[in-house]
Amino acid sequence: MDKLQTMQVFMEVAKHQSFTTASKVLGLSAPATSRAVAALENRLGVKLFNRTTRLVRLTEPGARYLQDAKRIMEDIQEAEAAAAGIYTRPAGTLALTAPVLFGEKFIVPIVTQYLADNPDVSVKLFLLDRVASLLEEELDVAIRIGHLKDSNLYATRVGYVRMIVCGSPDYFQQQGTPETPADLIDHRIIFPMPFEHVSAWQFQVDGKKELVKLNPRLRCNHNGAALKAALLGHGITRLMSYQVGEELEKGTLKSVLTQFEEEPLPVNIIHMEGRRVNAKTRSFIDLAVQTLKQNPFILP
Repeated sequence: MDKLQTMQVFMEVAKHQSFTTASKVLGLSAPATSRAVAALENRLGVKLFNRTTRLVRLTEPGARYLQDAKRIMEDIQEAEAAAAGIYTRPAGTLALTAPVLFGEKFIVPIVTQYLADNPDVSVKLFLLDRVASLLEEELDVAIRIGHLKDSNLYATRVGYVRMIVCGSPDYFQQQGTPETPADLIDHRIIFPMPFEHVSAWQFQVDGKKELVKLNPRLRCNHNGAALKAALLGHGITRLMSYQVGEELEKGTLKSVLTQFEEEPLPVNIIHMEGRRVNAKTRSFIDLAVQTLKQNPFILP
């Protein structure tokens, strides 16, 4: 094998943490995969993997080499892409991710318009209520709600959303309306968070953050379920403003405790830093930014 092929074998073993799996992906025999990595280690004079009968893990030099190898592969792909013209014409497959309800409500319509405008592009859309790594999960674009922690990203802010405490008018008519966050302890709470999270909501009270511990009657690991339960009059929930914007406009939900809300959360469209943005990515971002900034349920 040449150096480039050996590097590709190494990267697949590191990705899957398995020589057997990597060999299947590459269409090689397991011994050929092992020999390729061994030859690479001999050439570099370092051990890249710690191996046991069950585990394959990168060593510290192996982890550093993986980052360099990824950069080299990206440079090669960029050179090939430039030669093929994809920096001037949208083509290929765009992989993107967004939160589930945000994606269903706002991103799917953008994607369908994007596909109609760009016949040479296909899309892989992953709707996830978790932060997905663009690098590790091979994504081109992500829509994220909340403050960004990764500085190695390019971000375009499209607006803000608020966290809104709400319930149905029928529920408040029967059970009363909470006047302060502390009043929530006397109400039926629908808690729309993963089960392992602490059942508490944070508010701004007299300029200070106040955490109110709750005893929910209903816990949901999907925001759509919490929304449905609130519409049915079961109790009070807290969701993002875009998730309940239509219901608040229609009057099927009513917001409460608005004077105690925390600061709004930013909505960003992000992509990887250090890569020249190709036409398929840039054209999607441009369309998404334009569309989302006009969305009435996203605050400017």
